[in-house]
Amino acid sequence: MLVLRPIIERLQAAGHEVMVTAREYTQTLELLDLHGIEYTRLGRHGGASRAAKLARLVERSSKMGRFGRGKGFDLALAHGSNDLALAARGLRIPEANMHDYEYATTQHHIGCRLATRVIFPDSVPPSRLRRFGVGPDKLRQYPGLKEEYYLSDFEPDPGVPAALGVDFSRVVVVLRPPPDVSLYHRKSNPLFPQVLDRLGNDPDVHAVVLPRTSAQRELVNGLDLPSVLVPDHAVDAQSLIALSDLVISAGGTMNREAVALGTKVYTTYGGRLGGVDEALIRDGRLRPLTDARAVEVAKRSGERESMRRDPQILVEMVLGTLD
Repeated sequence: MLVLRPIIERLQAAGHEVMVTAREYTQTLELLDLHGIEYTRLGRHGGASRAAKLARLVERSSKMGRFGRGKGFDLALAHGSNDLALAARGLRIPEANMHDYEYATTQHHIGCRLATRVIFPDSVPPSRLRRFGVGPDKLRQYPGLKEEYYLSDFEPDPGVPAALGVDFSRVVVVLRPPPDVSLYHRKSNPLFPQVLDRLGNDPDVHAVVLPRTSAQRELVNGLDLPSVLVPDHAVDAQSLIALSDLVISAGGTMNREAVALGTKVYTTYGGRLGGVDEALIRDGRLRPLTDARAVEVAKRSGERESMRRDPQILVEMVLGTLD
């Protein structure tokens, strides 16, 4: 969602009219409100089962088609949305679909095949995308991480951790659980609970857990770990990451946000690594974690090396869909 913010802002500044749709899913709507992005709510996430996901895909695509009919849209844009790809095809509107993980196979067999243009980071080998009907004419690739673009104008807000009661006299760790409902992450990963248990019982640590769902929030709160703090609503996670000493995440986006903001980060992701994470690990910017005891718990030191890139590159790739 946040990857589209600077694109939306620049399109609007150039005089284009932009309308945003969003589904009800975990904290998506809260985050849109938090970042001041106006949207029309259409449908909700299908949950963990394939049958429910398919039903919601059909339902939301139909709603999006009705929403878009007769409004004169020239272009559709999404990051990893099959709903919009289907609706755009039905409305005969060119569509640009952005992604940064090439092994979401079910998603790509729909979204990438239907899209007019597919946009990926250049660390993803084009050969991995050909089975989804993505050839040189359809594919565009940008340098670096998507997070380096949407965080290009970011300044952390120290009031965010302060409002949560984060104790900076201790080692501050931000933790992100696995994506329970993702189709490409079905096997249980015991590593994250082990990390949570270790850090949550360490008196020298203050661990902020950012759950993806209310069920995850209830589960972590139920563990009653003395060194764990769990926000009860969506927060500015980027400020927490930028001001923390360490990030440990089982998902992709938060890992890459930490890399972009110069915060030390471990990944406990249990699925197949994509080209982006492979490149970050090779460069030493992302650390794979296989044993909870291997986590180096220490206060940060020295200047952080952050990377910021001009979002205009993405804007031009998106508008190039109309060429």
